[in-house]
Amino acid sequence: MDRVVLRRTSRLNEGHLWVFSNELQGSPRGYAPGAIVELYDRQDNFLAVGYINPHSLISVRILSRKREEIDADFLRRRIIKAVEYRKRFLPGKDSCRMIYSEGDLLPGLIVDKYNDVIVVQTLTYGMERLKDTVLSLLDDILGPSAIVLRNDTAIRQLEGLPLERQLLKGTLDNLPVITEGGLRFEVDPMSGQKTGFFLDQAQNREAFARLIEPGGRGLDLFSYTGAWALAAASARAGVTMVDTSEKALQMASKNALLNNLQHRCDFLQDDVFDFLKRQVQDGNLYDFIVSDPPAFVKSRTNIRDGLRGYAELNALAMKALKSGGLLATSSCSYHVTRGMFMDMLTHCAIGRDVCILDIRCQGIDHPGLLAVPETQYLKCVFVQVI
Repeated sequence: MDRVVLRRTSRLNEGHLWVFSNELQGSPRGYAPGAIVELYDRQDNFLAVGYINPHSLISVRILSRKREEIDADFLRRRIIKAVEYRKRFLPGKDSCRMIYSEGDLLPGLIVDKYNDVIVVQTLTYGMERLKDTVLSLLDDILGPSAIVLRNDTAIRQLEGLPLERQLLKGTLDNLPVITEGGLRFEVDPMSGQKTGFFLDQAQNREAFARLIEPGGRGLDLFSYTGAWALAAASARAGVTMVDTSEKALQMASKNALLNNLQHRCDFLQDDVFDFLKRQVQDGNLYDFIVSDPPAFVKSRTNIRDGLRGYAELNALAMKALKSGGLLATSSCSYHVTRGMFMDMLTHCAIGRDVCILDIRCQGIDHPGLLAVPETQYLKCVFVQVI
């Protein structure tokens, strides 16, 4: 393997899996993108093995802190360990995030399992070079009926990789139907958002549904295909789903029918901000509201603007709640820390008494590493407006 010398090692020694270009002794430009390298400090002490990309701000991503070959046997061990983790903590679950990049010590690799269909993303140059071996191992270990490659995320462009979307095995003539909290959802792995479904909120949806009183009326904002809404409807509440995507709402309607909950659901194609403003102006108040928007903050440079967006959204939502009403509000923006998010909510609550019911994060199938805060991205807060 090629050698890379670090001039700064503190973050790596503390357990982080990323090495930035300014932590290297020299320029990374002479290395082939995705090449496996050994890392050393300036005293020639071995540190780790990883892969390098000279064109990325994150120059090296760590695969192992042992001096070992990154071959099929290595990858098999890591994949099996990730699968066994899900079997232990999510026994009997037919759908989950099976491999969560750094969270499973396989940086750059995402694998979502939807019943017997798997969706794979290789997000980095290093993982792209290992892709063929990884796909073969996944096929052997998981035995899926279909494999979808969803390499259409903008992260790949930062790595210098093309965007692509392929069905590598099987067919999707019949879309996979998954089970969550006793509810059934049809998932479109080829054309849905992300990999077709937002698995990271599964446990949060079930927890919030347990707080909703039967007969209540609420909103599911940015509803996508209706997972939050149907969890609420299964608690015998009425819910209106609001989303700008006609296709998403059509799938949400299909999912409502799949669970015989269509009589408790309404569907509205609209801009969420405009809709909420009208509700507040017209004095329409609700028993509960779910706000699960896309990331408003994509980089550190737009944290302030993103926080303004979250503040406007949550202030409107609180105004649209009855006394005693519940709000489940989330941010999937990593750059918005939990502290920032809570401060924003506190500001939104000025003039009303609001109590915190629960502060949550992503599901157990998205394991966050203590030393890699980037793996801990989701904030989900339940509050009651008194």
